[in-house]
Amino acid sequence: MTEAYIVATARSPIGRAYKGSLKDARADDLAAQMVRAAVDKVPGLDPERIDDLMLGCGMPGGYQGMNMARIVAVLLGWDTVPGATVTRYCSSSLQTTRMAFHAVKAGEGDVFVSAGVESVSGMAIGSSDHLPGADLENPVFADALARTAKRAGGAEPGWSDPRGAGLLPDPYIAMGQTAENVAAIRGITREDQDAFAARSQQRAERAIAEGFWARDITPVTLADGTVVTADDGPRPGTTAEKLAALDPVFRPGGTVTAGNACPLNDGAAAVVVVSERVVNELGLQPLARIVSTAVTGLSPEIMGLGPVEAVQLALVRAGLGIADIDLVEINEAFAAQVIPSARELGIDEERLNIKGGAIAVGHPFGMTGARITSTLINALADTGGRYGVEAMCVGGGQGMAMVLERL
Repeated sequence: MTEAYIVATARSPIGRAYKGSLKDARADDLAAQMVRAAVDKVPGLDPERIDDLMLGCGMPGGYQGMNMARIVAVLLGWDTVPGATVTRYCSSSLQTTRMAFHAVKAGEGDVFVSAGVESVSGMAIGSSDHLPGADLENPVFADALARTAKRAGGAEPGWSDPRGAGLLPDPYIAMGQTAENVAAIRGITREDQDAFAARSQQRAERAIAEGFWARDITPVTLADGTVVTADDGPRPGTTAEKLAALDPVFRPGGTVTAGNACPLNDGAAAVVVVSERVVNELGLQPLARIVSTAVTGLSPEIMGLGPVEAVQLALVRAGLGIADIDLVEINEAFAAQVIPSARELGIDEERLNIKGGAIAVGHPFGMTGARITSTLINALADTGGRYGVEAMCVGGGQGMAMVLERL
């Protein structure tokens, strides 16, 4: 069975939704620029050899609706390249990499592009295409929000699965409420969360100064000719003391704030996955080998703990233990969920998100899986590490993980 190798990555800067540097950029154009950039990094690769272009988008709809993957292929002039658009919410482009991995291992192709994009700025507002729970006129969302609010009022340490009270898990629960639930049942304090968020910002600031993010980012050219080269999100000088002044935003008396959670963002990324045959034929030096992947499910009410079982399963499939892993990237949807996930997995902070994470740089839902892949590979190269794990919690109650070996 052939191995699957990552031979190129590209990720855009990450803009703040509605007001940032990419707010006027179309999702399909962002994705097309990153796909082109990643493919151009592979010497001798003819785009006509691409077996499939698979694009993750967390909330497809509006300007990022239809089958955007095929639209991207056509925009690039690649009429012979098929395309499929996939959503697994926050892990959409980790899912497309998993699909490429499986296709190569199954012998059903040699060259795949796994891409991801999200333009929160361009989402269709006022419909079910927008963020879950945003459309109060939709009775399904309205009922879900009412149930969430009812439960939230009594959520204290010791909170239990709502099914014990005769209630079904709520797949539309607001993500911030899930973070508050996890903080309550795992005893994650506001101080814990602010300290973690400050560390994410400080690590990102240090990585910027060292040139890491400049190496990781592929500039984007906007329609007016403006070139965007850096993430909007990092806030130099952030401290836990400054974050402590922010009010909770999801629950009265809660612990989750705008400072210890990821912002809303725009951005795109792409990864090229090929077989061993293509590596040998083109004389490529792979960046990494995909060792294993895993996806797991849990109650939507505590989706933030999704990385735990996903990482454990991916490690079993890889034949590795957590002690074998040099670096771990857990997507920072909320500090409230990364902290307990890392603790339960036995990951110390010196191996976790060492360049800063989504709290600092941002989290465009469909982009993030591919963005973290790029960041993890580059961080392993920076530190000389061999094995890395990427993991994410996923809205609706899922976890996803991938184990990589840097080559």
